[in-house]
Amino acid sequence: MTIVYIGDTNPSSTAFHRFLALKRLGHRVTIYNPQEACQGDLQGFLSAKIHFRTGYQLLQNRIGKWLTGVIDKTADLVWVDSGELIGPSVLKKVKATGVPVILYNVDDPTGPRDGGRFKSLLKALPFYDLVVVVRPETERECRQLGASKVLRVCRSYDEVAHKPYDTIDEIPAQFRSEIAFIGTWMRYEKRDEFLLKLIQNGLPVAIWGDRWQKSPHWNALKDHYRGGALGGRGYVGAIQGAKLCIGMLSKGNRDLHTQRSLEIPFIGGLFCAERTAEHTAMYREDVEAVFWKDVDECIVKCREMLADEQKRESIRLAGMRRVRENKVGNEDICTQILAELEIHQLI
Repeated sequence: MTIVYIGDTNPSSTAFHRFLALKRLGHRVTIYNPQEACQGDLQGFLSAKIHFRTGYQLLQNRIGKWLTGVIDKTADLVWVDSGELIGPSVLKKVKATGVPVILYNVDDPTGPRDGGRFKSLLKALPFYDLVVVVRPETERECRQLGASKVLRVCRSYDEVAHKPYDTIDEIPAQFRSEIAFIGTWMRYEKRDEFLLKLIQNGLPVAIWGDRWQKSPHWNALKDHYRGGALGGRGYVGAIQGAKLCIGMLSKGNRDLHTQRSLEIPFIGGLFCAERTAEHTAMYREDVEAVFWKDVDECIVKCREMLADEQKRESIRLAGMRRVRENKVGNEDICTQILAELEIHQLI
């Protein structure tokens, strides 16, 4: 199959990982980044903020000309990843070529957190042949907004990008830790308060991610900060090199599981996260992963795991097996999506 893939071309991005997964499945895939159509407008601080808040509606003519210019008329499918830059006028031009178009979005475009960011996308929902989302609320709300076919899938790890090191000894020393948290500081999410309480209770936490200097608790956290956002083998090493990995949800995004929920066990980390219906469906508690209700229970669980190497290793290995049995790699999810298209005879 020949696929035109519209998404982030950063090699560390999840969109790029999915593009490579489609290629590994044997498809002929060409990737294009929609930000190339309006790069200058999205780089300036003020202009980027304006376009974010207006849902990129002022950029639609430019994006439409760019997108119709890159679409191969012999393509069997256009795959749009994220889709926040593409509104109904752009999508109509694409559909006029006769090629089916799918949207894959792992954000929460129908939720309240991001304000006007997804205005263009929401108006375009009725024109997609298939809309793929990751949470039940988004599935229901996309249907209410006119999407004719909606598929809900699990988030995914990548079979190649997240391949574990063969042995722990191969992991560079700077990526080894007792307890790791890898993620961005976000205002209102209170991740800093959570991690600070772990630290104040004597737990050895290592933090990687962007924007932590903006935290009001930065002075208390900075000795535990290891550096900015991780990608590639550094990301794999920090997860596999920790005795356990804290997974946090984005409450603004109505998450019940995240990419980390799959990536951490696949890489070989012990997954330690909030107890949710989706997490407990993925993994057996205290057998394949460790869950908690609040920071106080998390402190207890972390102490137990650090003190019991045999149990810790048993849970870690069981989690690695389970996530593979769940068939939630990028290749698995891409295959599921393409099968859904075939069911509806779109290709």
